[in-house]
Amino acid sequence: MGKVLVIANRKGGCGKTMTTASLGVGLARQGYKTLIIDADSQHSLSISLGVTEPDKLTITLASVMTEIINEQEIDTEAGIIHHVEGVDIMPSNNSLAGMEIALAPLIGRETVLKQYIDIIKPLYDYVLIDTAPTLDLLTVNALAAADSAIIPVTPKYLDAKGLELLLKSISQIRKAINPNLSISGILLTMVDKRANFTKEIIDEIGKAYGDRIRIFKDNIPHSVRATETSATGNSIFAHDPKGKVAAAYSSLTREVLEVA
Repeated sequence: MGKVLVIANRKGGCGKTMTTASLGVGLARQGYKTLIIDADSQHSLSISLGVTEPDKLTITLASVMTEIINEQEIDTEAGIIHHVEGVDIMPSNNSLAGMEIALAPLIGRETVLKQYIDIIKPLYDYVLIDTAPTLDLLTVNALAAADSAIIPVTPKYLDAKGLELLLKSISQIRKAINPNLSISGILLTMVDKRANFTKEIIDEIGKAYGDRIRIFKDNIPHSVRATETSATGNSIFAHDPKGKVAAAYSSLTREVLEVA
């Protein structure tokens, strides 16, 4: 049965999508059959991995969740896109924005995504879920379905303050919905060591959380090359294979395999 990891933070711009794509491809490069699910209605992950016109897709995460709601039989291959770098993708498009409305009146609305993942995860070693920077019903569904969470955080004051909100949300979901949800670790992303207060904020995060939550050993450095990947349809491993960001995500992949 596949391990389900959710990449989450209630703060935008912290590298969730980049981390999900890079870790997914990193796991595939290590020989693990990996599925990435785009659970963000802005569908940034789908676009960054080469889905050029997501709104023209007939089968997406929204449609398979609708099938779950309607108690229809699920085709485990339907909608899955096979990326050239060896990872599979369940894409999203604008139709996912309407899923909030569809979920709201349901009994068990927090577990619809889990029902879908439970059907497909025997086919995979790892299932990764990219989430929106909000605690909407889709993100709650992702946390309800996951075995563990990876939390990307940029070393900025407001991002570090927002971390506590997510941890409280995870605690609440663990108590009410998913008692098996754990935290794989905090991942520091887009680290620019030249910036003022970077080291100070990293130290503060370590002091505040390091004794109870793993902080991944390697930080993901800030890089202009990394910001270009979303326009290429490929991961950082294909776009800048010898760069410092690819090296950092390779290290993260190895550490995730040890702990998650």
